[in-house]
Amino acid sequence: MKRDLKIVFMGTPDFAVATLKSLIEHQYNVVGVITAPDKPAGRGRKIQESAVKTYAASQGLHIMQPTNLKSEAFLEELKSLNANLQIVVAFRMLPELVWKMPEYGTFNLHASLLPNYRGAAPINWAIINGETKTGVSTFFIDEKIDTGEVILQKEVEINKTMNAGDLHDQLMDVGSGLVIETVELIELGPVSTKPQPEGLPTKTAYKLNRDNCKINWHNSLDQIYNHIRGLSPYPAAWTSIENGEELLEAKIYKSEKIEENHQYPIGTILSTKKELKVAVREGYINILDIKLPGKKKMDIKSLLNGYSFSENSKAL
Repeated sequence: MKRDLKIVFMGTPDFAVATLKSLIEHQYNVVGVITAPDKPAGRGRKIQESAVKTYAASQGLHIMQPTNLKSEAFLEELKSLNANLQIVVAFRMLPELVWKMPEYGTFNLHASLLPNYRGAAPINWAIINGETKTGVSTFFIDEKIDTGEVILQKEVEINKTMNAGDLHDQLMDVGSGLVIETVELIELGPVSTKPQPEGLPTKTAYKLNRDNCKINWHNSLDQIYNHIRGLSPYPAAWTSIENGEELLEAKIYKSEKIEENHQYPIGTILSTKKELKVAVREGYINILDIKLPGKKKMDIKSLLNGYSFSENSKAL
């Protein structure tokens, strides 16, 4: 006989919405949804709600937005829902009081093949590091980050032109399916899990920041190309450009690599009316989509239609 599941779902961004939507479409009993508090965003500082809250409200689900996951009021409200399973997708670290609460445990969906790429930005780093495959994992939460026993995993191929946005969307779809498979297993009784191997070298999905998003033009052609696509469309790789007297900060969203021998110093910019290339170790990075300060993101031909680079301009 199947267990009667009462589920609390926790998540915040679009990536989590696909899973919540799948749970509702499969007619699971979601008794509560926990998501981030509303916050001001954008130039007008308008109050914005999370993607998960918007969807949960459209389905008439019980929504909680605690600022403190250890507060008595929140813990009492959570207990009162009598959930026996909690599912976490792209949310914050949970205190033990919370993840230990339901009878059948709390499991997380993570966008990598654990134990590789534990951490905040697994999708970006898989591409930045030039991986040809990644995947999704479901695992029971324990006291550390992304270290719990694995329930299920599914591989996804990364093709050579895919950017982080493309991979995000693919993993979001595959991940929501994997969560449903995981829930179906839990419905049938205790599930067999696999401890994550310890002591092996693993790759980490560090939090993205200004420093690790900056392009290092002294890296190899492949490294720079992967860096740009691994950060596109968000938060975007950036570089300083010296153009005559101006020092600009540019975001680069799309490029292609050209393997070619040349004698130019690294970082030299070569521009025509239709093309903008940066000289690197084994060739050139041909910039296709860019954003300069005060301008919108545009393809390079549109930019060069009204903007020019001096002969001595360079990417720093």
